Amino acid sequence: MNSLTQSPAFGIVLSAAMYFVASWISKKIRFPLFNPLLVGMILVMGFLYLFDISYEDYSVGGQYITFLIAPATVALVINLYKKLDLLKANVIPVFIGVFVGVLTSAISIYILARLFGLSDIIKLSLVPKSLTTAIGVALSDEYGGIPAVTVVAILITGIGGAVMAPLVLKVFRIKDPVAKGIGIGTASHAVGTSKAIEMGETEGAMSGLSIALAGFISVIIIPIIISLMV
Repeated sequence: MNSLTQSPAFGIVLSAAMYFVASWISKKIRFPLFNPLLVGMILVMGFLYLFDISYEDYSVGGQYITFLIAPATVALVINLYKKLDLLKANVIPVFIGVFVGVLTSAISIYILARLFGLSDIIKLSLVPKSLTTAIGVALSDEYGGIPAVTVVAILITGIGGAVMAPLVLKVFRIKDPVAKGIGIGTASHAVGTSKAIEMGETEGAMSGLSIALAGFISVIIIPIIISLMV
């Protein structure tokens, strides 16, 4: 049993199997909280707990899936290429929208961290919460945060954005596809982008663009926010 669970294939097969089960559950139960990623995570954790399998054993194979996050994020640019003319026509609103979104995210973390008296290391770990995992973890590690905490914050942010996006867009009567995509991508990175793609090709393209642009802007803004935090 130990040789099986410590094999790289174990983590990969378990992750894929639980995600397919989660996708089936999500299709059967049409409710925002039953996001395939969230349900899949819960199923994997339940399986590991039930059979007393350590996270270290699971991560032997799970790390290969994590490695694929970066190229999968880059692949989102394919939809953007198809909508390149739309980007050129909205380049200033797009840049301003992403800039304001990144700034709002960083400032909100700063205010809430001070309000709840969080330690400096937790503050540093939470600042990149709205960035895609590949960029957020790198920034967290560079400035002294805890990458594991950053990953959890990024997952919660992404799933929360994917779940709440349709409601938020409806409440604030946001109908423009470019605005929808920029808002979702900037606030909830790749997980949110999966929801944007479901809404439409334009929404998905703009959301994918926002991920890269938010990462670029964050490299400039985050050091300033961190200097105020610590």
